[in-house]
Amino acid sequence: MDTSSLRAGQEPRTKRSLTDRLFPSLSGTALAAIFIATLLFGFLILPVAKVIYVAFLDPNSGAITLQNFGDFFSSALFRESFFNSFYVSAMSVVLASVFALPLAYITSRFEFSGAMVIQSLGFIPLIMPPFVGAIAMQLLFGRNGSFNLLLSNYGINIPFMEGLNGVILVQSVHYFPFILINLSASLRNIDRSMEESAQNLGAHGLRLFRRVVFPLAAPGYLAGASLVFIKVFDDLGTPLLLNVNNMLAPQAYLRISSIGISDPMGYVISFILVAFSVFSLWASFLLMRGKDYATTQKGGGGLSRRKLSTRENVVAYAIVIAILLLVLSPHIALGLLAFGTIWSYSPLPDGYTLENFNTMFGQSGAYIKNTLVYAGAAAFLDIVLATAIAYIVLRTKIVGRKWLDYMATAALAVPGVVLGIGYLRTFNDFNVPFVDKPLASWWVIIVVALMIRRLPYALRACMAALQQVSIALEEAAENLGATRSRTIRKVVIPLMSGGILAGFVTSFATAAVELSATIMLVSSDSDAPLAYGIYLFMQTPSGRGAGAALGILAVVIVAAGTMFAQFIIDRERKARTGEH
Repeated sequence: MDTSSLRAGQEPRTKRSLTDRLFPSLSGTALAAIFIATLLFGFLILPVAKVIYVAFLDPNSGAITLQNFGDFFSSALFRESFFNSFYVSAMSVVLASVFALPLAYITSRFEFSGAMVIQSLGFIPLIMPPFVGAIAMQLLFGRNGSFNLLLSNYGINIPFMEGLNGVILVQSVHYFPFILINLSASLRNIDRSMEESAQNLGAHGLRLFRRVVFPLAAPGYLAGASLVFIKVFDDLGTPLLLNVNNMLAPQAYLRISSIGISDPMGYVISFILVAFSVFSLWASFLLMRGKDYATTQKGGGGLSRRKLSTRENVVAYAIVIAILLLVLSPHIALGLLAFGTIWSYSPLPDGYTLENFNTMFGQSGAYIKNTLVYAGAAAFLDIVLATAIAYIVLRTKIVGRKWLDYMATAALAVPGVVLGIGYLRTFNDFNVPFVDKPLASWWVIIVVALMIRRLPYALRACMAALQQVSIALEEAAENLGATRSRTIRKVVIPLMSGGILAGFVTSFATAAVELSATIMLVSSDSDAPLAYGIYLFMQTPSGRGAGAALGILAVVIVAAGTMFAQFIIDRERKARTGEH
């Protein structure tokens, strides 16, 4: 011991570790940051980079080449699949806008009785995964579905669900709430005095909406439209269940599952899927950059919403009811299919029974158990990682800490099928000790995939929760002698509990119905989750009743989780603001 330092009233010098020297006084936090960065790199960045690398790799010589892309675009099937994916995504945005624009405008800009109920009903489609309602919508709107059977009396048959039309209709109905949510928020924040000024200058009706209202609400619309485009472009389950294979995501799945993980076309398609996801986000940002959407007052400047005349009310209600009946039709059809006996070539099932639920519970016990384990473990890991990342980003000065946030959020731009292919390619040759099987075919990899896919949701909830915790409370605890780790355990985490719980519920509910990534990683039916079980049931007409019953269970899980998460968020907000 250096006694001179003691005589000078200084602390004795001790040998400092490399971590302590690199990150003074933050060794534990720094180690956590390094561990999380390594985890994200290993299970997100590396698999995706592997997919991109193999897309440019000559399968024979191992050299870097563009020949794979040349082969892709020289194939009529792949060119058709590329065009179809782009066409379906673009048309889904258009049709989703047709559903969302009237609902958002009517409920946000006018005095309209039941506006909150209408908005709530408009959000319901999000709680049903699109592949769950695909078959049910086919029974309603297919060539021999209920709607066309009724029209056949007049010699009319409309191809609602034929080929790409079916994918567009299902995707639009499911994803239009993204536009509705964002556009409604933007419309409510427009200063209505600007609208009145335009009216005083002679702008009315569609001209007023086209030249004033919609341009000011463009940020919300573009945010929702870009999400719809990305989600549709990357979706795998809906085209597969509708037997539409000439799209990019189904082609990637079919190439890898039928030809094998060495097939370069699966990786080329995966690269294109990732590129278009990133491009869509960039394009939406580019369209808004450099434009001023600000208004002088928020929320309409205190002006009341315009009243509708009796005639306008009737027209508005007719439009709203028609849209709601259409967008809620998958839920109605799923319920009919789940409780129906035989539903074929008739507007409604021949009879009703609970036998489908008995069959579902009798044959789906493993699916349900696996889902509870997989989604529960993934959600728990998500909140642990999300809480740690939120604390590191918001409460420390570690160099590069924001990259943890960027890396975790990047999972939103990675399609599930791409992540699944990346795991197969990266971990197929990695044997797990004591298990004696590749990591890519071990059930734990499904948990990892769900964890990575849902981490952004948990992270946003935990970030918001920590931002609302005053740093003065942590400083007070440390001034009273608490260590940093004790402060985090006893002060920070309890104060974040609402956000943490909301993040857990959201991650669990959405992971429970994930199909795109898990369908690539299921090595045996005994390891399959609930979403995969629904997919198997829906493959045959005899299994669709039980599949619909399992779909009802999936919807209940997501709905309960969504409502519980919203309850927690509202309770926390009221606690902070002192509302009762």
